Amino acid sequence: MKPLFSLTVMLILLVSATATLASPPPAYEGMRLYVSYCQLCHGPGGKGDGPLSRQMKITPADLTTTLRSRSDTILKKIISGQGRQTITGRNRHNLLSEAMPEWSKVFNDSQIDALIAFLRFLSTSRHDLMGDPEVGHSIYQKYCTVCHGEEGEGDGVMTTMLSILPSDHSNSIEMNPISNDQLVEIINNGKGQFMPAWKGVLSPGEIETLVSYIRLLSN
Repeated sequence: MKPLFSLTVMLILLVSATATLASPPPAYEGMRLYVSYCQLCHGPGGKGDGPLSRQMKITPADLTTTLRSRSDTILKKIISGQGRQTITGRNRHNLLSEAMPEWSKVFNDSQIDALIAFLRFLSTSRHDLMGDPEVGHSIYQKYCTVCHGEEGEGDGVMTTMLSILPSDHSNSIEMNPISNDQLVEIINNGKGQFMPAWKGVLSPGEIETLVSYIRLLSN
């Protein structure tokens, strides 16, 4: 094993054993809420094709298209059911249907913001989630934060020890041009002098979950 990689692995284990976990990114938290509360109607990909959609008198909104013309302010009103709509003039959230629940009694403001962050990902990202970001989150905290930082901003503890500039995984301008396959390649085989190869340490499935979590970090 190369000396630099050995040092990196040792430091990763040391930091991982003592560091507290950072707050997950909003889009990740929003994904968890979406899976629990929204996908039954709107579908896993937000296209309005959830398992309950066939039982409804109306078709749930395709969130991959309708959200593009909605501001965050309007989306908060739609989700919460509170406040007068500037579009409809009604004191209810449901721009499309009375079937849309009012979530203000279930979600707090920060949860609604997180859900909107994930909905933005659904409507704008050109990259699919390859695996389960829940698993990817724990892997990222264990192996990646030492260099890339707890929130993926490229400011991990290793940057104070070595002259390295890790990728900023929270920067959508930097991350979006990179395909999922390219991310898998980089994680598998490493890149440059300091990014180690994780092939053999992480399974192909684990790497796919890691890519999915990175996608939510940058959205």
